[in-house]
Amino acid sequence: KVKLGPNVDLLRLARATPGFSGADLAAIINESALGATLAGKEYIEQDDLEEARDKVRFGRANKSRVMDEKEKLATAYHEAGHAVVQWLLRPDADPIHKVTIIPRGRSLGSTMTLPEKDRYNYSKRWCIAFIKMTFGGRIAEELFTGDMNSGVLGDIRQATTVARKMITEWGMNDRLGFVFYGEDENKPNFLGGFGDGREYSDETARVIDEEVKKLIDSLYAETRQLLEAHKDQIDALAKALMKYET
Repeated sequence: KVKLGPNVDLLRLARATPGFSGADLAAIINESALGATLAGKEYIEQDDLEEARDKVRFGRANKSRVMDEKEKLATAYHEAGHAVVQWLLRPDADPIHKVTIIPRGRSLGSTMTLPEKDRYNYSKRWCIAFIKMTFGGRIAEELFTGDMNSGVLGDIRQATTVARKMITEWGMNDRLGFVFYGEDENKPNFLGGFGDGREYSDETARVIDEEVKKLIDSLYAETRQLLEAHKDQIDALAKALMKYET
């Protein structure tokens, strides 16, 4: 029911909206129509859809937020670090779609990918590339600002979650082998409720923690070496982000 411009690529939009509900998709179309109308356009263009997607997923762009130059530069290096790792680890990593330092919601910036197809399984190579990508922001900040900040909470959570699933649920660890060590939330516990379905010893729990830490530490070291060898690219991208923002 809306008029689309000649540059609109709905397949590209579809690749950028995995997991969106029908209501989310309808909201994207509505928001893009509002944006195009406010801009005085006769039809919706691809950039209207892109902005609407980001708004629905991450929140409204907070362009009026005042960031001092030091914080903005740290954000630029952070996102540049993510993007450079993502780029260098292709084809194991998903293609980069967009890098921005425009704040949305609680995020000061973001690096977005564009999967080439629906993903129902995760290969070990993809998992390793994903974990390394999450490290890129913190490492780049350290390399160029000599400091670190608290904005990596989401990165740490994502890296730890994937590493733990690789080891406990997906059989991707030689020491623990082809055994399920996840917690079965659907299994009744001794109180008659559900959850805390752990079926391994404290010693095994210690080994799991050791293997998660070992995997994280080894991949972090590899990522640091990778970025130290490509500092020029990080610096160039960060400066471009400072100039263009997206």
